[in-house]
Amino acid sequence: MSAARYRAWQFLHPDIDAPESSSGLQLAPTGGVGMVSERASVRQAILLLISTRPGERVMRPDYGCDLHRLVFSPNDNTTAGLAIHYVRQALIRWEPRIEIVSLDASRDEADPGRLLILLNYRLRSTRESDRLTVTVDLAGGRF
Repeated sequence: MSAARYRAWQFLHPDIDAPESSSGLQLAPTGGVGMVSERASVRQAILLLISTRPGERVMRPDYGCDLHRLVFSPNDNTTAGLAIHYVRQALIRWEPRIEIVSLDASRDEADPGRLLILLNYRLRSTRESDRLTVTVDLAGGRF
């Protein structure tokens, strides 16, 4: 069996993947650092990219996505269009392992203060498709 093409340390984002108590770097059952590979690795990288503000990473000040600019914006078509633009630009620049199949944003009908970002993408190396939904709280700025 060949080695995994993509591997990364397993990280659970406190706003997206897990509650604060179990977020951060994960441990493997053997006591080492948990690892993710292939689709899970790329998915994790996309989530980290979208949730990082430009300027947060010291050695890569341009890395990230400008979604934070939408906090306290009205949840309308203009805000959805800006969200699509910010996510698309970040993915094109920082995630060459994928091609965007579709990207959409819409108001969450269950909570009018939330914006849903729906991303369908394909891994360039294996042609596998995957889907990701990110929820942005426009009232509080959390993902």
